[in-house]
Amino acid sequence: MIFLSELRSLTPRYLTPQEKTLEWLALAHHEAERKAGHAGERADFERLAHRFGCAPAAIAFRGHELEDFTHLDFARMRVFGASAPAQGAGASVRSELFGQSAARAFEALLEGTEAPEALLHVTCTGIRSPSAAQELVGARGWGTRTEVTHAYQMGCYAAIPAVRLAEGALLRGAREARIVHTELCTLHLNPAEHAPEQWVLQSLFADGFIAYLATAREPAGPAFGVLASAEHLLPGTAEAMRWNVSEWGMRMSLARSVPAELASALPTFLETLFYRAGLSFEREAASCRFAIHPGGPRIIESAREALGLREDQVAASRAVLRERGNMSSATLPHVWARLAHDPDVREGDKVASLAFGPGLTLCGLLLEKRGNSPRESP
Repeated sequence: MIFLSELRSLTPRYLTPQEKTLEWLALAHHEAERKAGHAGERADFERLAHRFGCAPAAIAFRGHELEDFTHLDFARMRVFGASAPAQGAGASVRSELFGQSAARAFEALLEGTEAPEALLHVTCTGIRSPSAAQELVGARGWGTRTEVTHAYQMGCYAAIPAVRLAEGALLRGAREARIVHTELCTLHLNPAEHAPEQWVLQSLFADGFIAYLATAREPAGPAFGVLASAEHLLPGTAEAMRWNVSEWGMRMSLARSVPAELASALPTFLETLFYRAGLSFEREAASCRFAIHPGGPRIIESAREALGLREDQVAASRAVLRERGNMSSATLPHVWARLAHDPDVREGDKVASLAFGPGLTLCGLLLEKRGNSPRESP
């Protein structure tokens, strides 16, 4: 068994209330139309933002690194400024901003840590070579002690393959592997795209950073033991979700059928996941917590209904979505962190972790809580 512990997150530079985000999006879409030489009323885009955007009831705040989203003065925006094309600045500008923020995140998340024998960098929202992981290893003089592995472009489910990669490093003799997620989803917004799915995506995704430790020895504090993992690629769903490079960053497409496709596959998938741990999903389901990647409100609700879960079993996923939005691969570890420090999740409790991404890929990790979290004094 391997153990996951020391889940440490970094809040992005800015947290914006979702109501302000919808207001910003409406104005940005209106400005993009103006730049393209098309007439349009701002009120029309405000109606689209509130019709198709993720409501503040589901997402209260979203974090972001880019200051552009904090004001409505296009003259001083770095990506969506007055001199930029209607789509915003090109991929080179966005990539540079990604690199700066990823470097900041690595410095903050690994502050005070010793050189790990294995360091994994997980992201699907930017590429720079040498990476922020390699730059940090070089700057700290860890180059002969730390092996760097990049786990890129898998999407929202990437935390689970990252744990598998860490397990491989431990099996090769490493004492510990540290995993770092740097996701800057908001850098890829294109306000010139007005399709309903783009309003959903632009109001759903956020930036997120988190790091955690994988070891073969059980830690002293709150941790999770990894009991089993599984991954299924759902047949006939390749077009349902895509994440491709474009001239203005990455472009995502998302079919309305995704929640239903995933929900229909979950019962059989979870039977497989629990079986690999020598357990019965049917017998264990009622006592489990579920760390469901909150791809959106419909994803959580569809999974809850398909599996017949109580609201308290998915509460951690709803809370992370409400407080931070969808941070791609960094989101599921944020749910783990919440459960790790929840005093109501006791030692021995099982946590069924589920995440999804292009493919459609369905990934699962069955965890067991180790160590109790202290209750706060009344």
